[in-house]
Amino acid sequence: MLKRLFFLSLISLSTSTLALDLTVEELRIEKMQAAYPAVTSIFSNETKAFQLTLQKATSFDAASALVTEYSDQLWQLAKKQLHNAPKMDDRPLYWARLTSSKVIRSVQPLFELTLGQRQALLDILEQGSRGQHDLLYTQDTHKKVLLTGFDPFLLDKNINQSNPSGIAAIALDGQIIELNGITAEINTVIVPVRYADFDQGLIESILAPYYTLNNVDMIVTVSMGRENFDLERFPGKRRSVTAPDNLNIVAGGTETKPIISKLNDRPLPGDEFVEFSLPVKQMKQAKGPYKVIDNHQVTSLNKQTHKPNSLAELDNEIAVNGSGGGYLSNEISYRSIRLRNQLNSTIPTGHIHTPRIQQYDPEIEKQIVEQIRSMLAHSLSAL
Repeated sequence: MLKRLFFLSLISLSTSTLALDLTVEELRIEKMQAAYPAVTSIFSNETKAFQLTLQKATSFDAASALVTEYSDQLWQLAKKQLHNAPKMDDRPLYWARLTSSKVIRSVQPLFELTLGQRQALLDILEQGSRGQHDLLYTQDTHKKVLLTGFDPFLLDKNINQSNPSGIAAIALDGQIIELNGITAEINTVIVPVRYADFDQGLIESILAPYYTLNNVDMIVTVSMGRENFDLERFPGKRRSVTAPDNLNIVAGGTETKPIISKLNDRPLPGDEFVEFSLPVKQMKQAKGPYKVIDNHQVTSLNKQTHKPNSLAELDNEIAVNGSGGGYLSNEISYRSIRLRNQLNSTIPTGHIHTPRIQQYDPEIEKQIVEQIRSMLAHSLSAL
């Protein structure tokens, strides 16, 4: 009997060592389930079916095919749910993705799944459920627009937090906009609020093919920001905020000692500041309840906070805050523009900061999405 128990304990130990520890994001699931079960239950049938099917997988190839199909399905279901529901909401997709990644980290299928294979499955889930597998332009339109949004963040302050940029990404993916006879198809992707993903070159890997081929007409990154819409004129290179990401990682930069982020384990190259190329005049014509501001304000170590009129005025300055701040919303803007310039692309590129919301506010978020749609439509004549 003792030998049998010892043998079983070895099996259990072997199985556990092949699992991955849950992340800080995944550890929040139970709190969200208890507080807002109506949100987390929207895709519960799909996540439960996924778990049962993954447990029955007999090979890594079978598991990989399953996760690919499931992650793509989750993205499509999220778009369908958002369009059919009475209120727009990005939270169900965010929490379903985390529930699904928790399954991949812990479930033992009918074959020995290595840690590397688990990570590969997690990567597939991330890409598919964020819309990366769906970046295809299939409509016969005059123009093509690529837009990125972000996950909810600061969830330890408000577990119910939503992000208007994420809602915009889900709502606008595959949509056609039109103004004065000019049409455009929009494709979107949602990116994580995690420093490590940026340091590993996530943004560059998504955008490089488009800049290399110049095969879209505008790239717009979007995040939640201040009181109105801000078009961020001069993104800065450095991280300078003490705010954590969704894994509660703090980048390490401060207002007095801003730091340079990484690109595949090396310091991110590029100038201290870059300038966007969005059609500001046209975007400011968009109708809606919020102002659209061409935001020039930056902070540097030697000149402090000011509003330059040109990029040349920022020569020899060390970035603290770009016009987009010192967090990941500024950084996605900087990285996209830096990459555009490096690859000699002509694609108009820039960042939109949306009005800020507290927790989840469906009426305001609907207004924000509609004004983003109008801003994109008004841009078409300038592309």
